[in-house]
Amino acid sequence: MLDQIIVDQAVRDLRPDFAVLAITAEGLVNGPSDDTAFDWLAVAGERSGDAQEHPHVLAWREAYQAFGAKPKRTRPSVDALIRRADSLPAINKVVDAYNAVSVEYVLPIGGEDLDGYHGAARLVRAAGDESFDVIANGEPAVEHPAPGEVVWRDDEGVTCRRWNWRQCIRTRVTEDTKNVLFLLERLEPYPLDRLHEAGDDLAARLRVISPDVRIQSRLIGA
Repeated sequence: MLDQIIVDQAVRDLRPDFAVLAITAEGLVNGPSDDTAFDWLAVAGERSGDAQEHPHVLAWREAYQAFGAKPKRTRPSVDALIRRADSLPAINKVVDAYNAVSVEYVLPIGGEDLDGYHGAARLVRAAGDESFDVIANGEPAVEHPAPGEVVWRDDEGVTCRRWNWRQCIRTRVTEDTKNVLFLLERLEPYPLDRLHEAGDDLAARLRVISPDVRIQSRLIGA
């Protein structure tokens, strides 16, 4: 899986400074949020400080504007999380772990259920006819990205719109998820060594959740 992940040239042309640390975690035993997860979220909130004006948040707002998105309307994931840092929502142990790392390291992190994937993950600029499955008004629905929008996708459709804004339903991480692809996304001036520190921190938390988890990683684009 990791060696098949692609960042398309059109995205590289848009932001040559983009890099993603892709991590697979297989054999997870996920479950409802527990005291450890609550502590991770609380500590992340306490450490977030005034991160809304962090250079990495500003870089992501610029990247959104470059492909036509409005970052005040559809915020980069890390920007949205930091704004809720004093009351980060508890979802499940795995999601709580990567949300806490995202806030502490001021870094967009996505988590995708590998068993819901069809083919390899690819970061591309959308044609506009790709499918994106959501829940709208309590019912399953299909949306489509805007032409030129930066999206993560697989062979079936879009898995995350507007780079890291919103994930589809098909690959979301639930309490039953066992195998996950994490995408830790970086733009300059974010240091690559800090990116790897975040990956190591996430791996350590996953081992707290599931001591026998099998973890691999690959840096793409740097």
